[in-house]
Amino acid sequence: MPKKIRLGILGGGGDSLIGVLHRVASHINDNYQITGAVFNPDFEVNKAFAEEIDVPLNRIYKDFDTLITEEMKLPKEERIQVCSVLTPNFLHFPMAKKLLDNGFHVICEKPMTTTLEEAKILQEAHQKSGTVFALTHTYTGYPMVRQMREMIKDGALGKIHKVDARYYQGWINTIIHDKEKRNSVWRLDPKKAGISSCMGDIGVHAFNMVEYTTGLEVKSLLCDFNYLYEDNQMDVDGTVLIRMGDHVKGVIRGSQVATGEENGLAIAIYGEKGAFRWEQENPNFLYKISDTEPTQVYKPGHAYNSEFSLDGTKLPPGHPEGIFDSMANIYLGAARAIRGEDYNDGEFPTMRDGVRGMEFIEATVQSHKEGNTWVALEE
Repeated sequence: MPKKIRLGILGGGGDSLIGVLHRVASHINDNYQITGAVFNPDFEVNKAFAEEIDVPLNRIYKDFDTLITEEMKLPKEERIQVCSVLTPNFLHFPMAKKLLDNGFHVICEKPMTTTLEEAKILQEAHQKSGTVFALTHTYTGYPMVRQMREMIKDGALGKIHKVDARYYQGWINTIIHDKEKRNSVWRLDPKKAGISSCMGDIGVHAFNMVEYTTGLEVKSLLCDFNYLYEDNQMDVDGTVLIRMGDHVKGVIRGSQVATGEENGLAIAIYGEKGAFRWEQENPNFLYKISDTEPTQVYKPGHAYNSEFSLDGTKLPPGHPEGIFDSMANIYLGAARAIRGEDYNDGEFPTMRDGVRGMEFIEATVQSHKEGNTWVALEE
C-alpha cells in the first residue's frame, strides 16, 4: 500500500469554508497527510490554527517563500509533494508558478489566475514541470454529474442543440447596498479578485459544467452585466449567450444578488433524443426527460450507473453524499495522477480547464464593455 502523499496547504485557515472543505476532502480516501502549511499571513495566527488542527509546528512557515526555501532543503522523500492553493485569487498565479517551477504538484482553487496572460504563462510552466495540476471545479466530482457526462459521451441524448446553465446566489446583497462594505470586500476589489466578481467566481463554474458534461467547447459569447452601483467596478450579475456550434446554442446565467438563493448551480442539456437536468442543491438526482417516455431518475450507487460514477460513490444507495465527497473525488483523481496510476480523464479539472475559464471570464468582460457584442474564444 503506497504511503500517504505529503500535502502542503496555502491559505484556508481559521473559519474558512474552503479550507475545511479541502482538508476534509483530502482525508476522505486516506491518500494525503497534511505535512506543512502557511494557513495565515499572520505567523502567530498561523501557528495557533496549526495547533488547533494538530499539524506539527516544525513545518508551519511564516510565509510562502520560506515554505519553498525550507522544503527544498529536505530530501525528496521527506518534502511536501503537492500544495493546495486556497488563497484569494490574486495569489493563485505567483504561488502556483513558483510551486511548478520547483517541481511541486499543485491543487488550485479557481479561477486559476486573474488574467488570461497569467494562465498561459502558468500553462507553459506546467508543461515544463512534468507535474500534476488539478483545478478544483468542485462540482465535477458529483457522481451524477459524472454519470451525465458518461451517458452524453455514449450518445444518450443524440445531437445536442441547447444548453442552459445557471449559478444563482444572493450572499452579496448584504454587502453591495452598503457603500462602505462594497468598497472594502476583496471579491469586489479588481486588484485582488481579478476583472470579474460574479462570472469570475461562480459563472465560470457554470461554464466549466457546460463543457465538462457535453464534451463541447464554447466558440463565442455575448454578455450583459449588472453592477448595481456606479462606484462598483465588478459585475454582480450577468447573462451570457453562448454558441458551441452552428446549431448548438445556449445561455449561462450568474448572479450574486439573486435574493434568497443559496448555492443554485443547475444545468439542463437538450438533445434530439432527450434531455438531462441536474441541480447542485439536490445532487443525488439526475433527471432524464423525453417527449416520448416517462421521466427517468438516476441516483448514485446503483449498478445501472457507469463505472466512473460508481467509482466516485462511497456509500450504498439512499445514503446522501455531498460537496465534501465531490471535492474528495477530485483529490482522489489527483492522487492517482501523482502516483502514476491509471485514471479517467474526467477525474479532475486540468490546466486546460483553467485556461478555458480565464478565456471565458475575459471574453464576458470584453463583450459587455464593447456594448454587448459577440466575442470569439480562442481555440
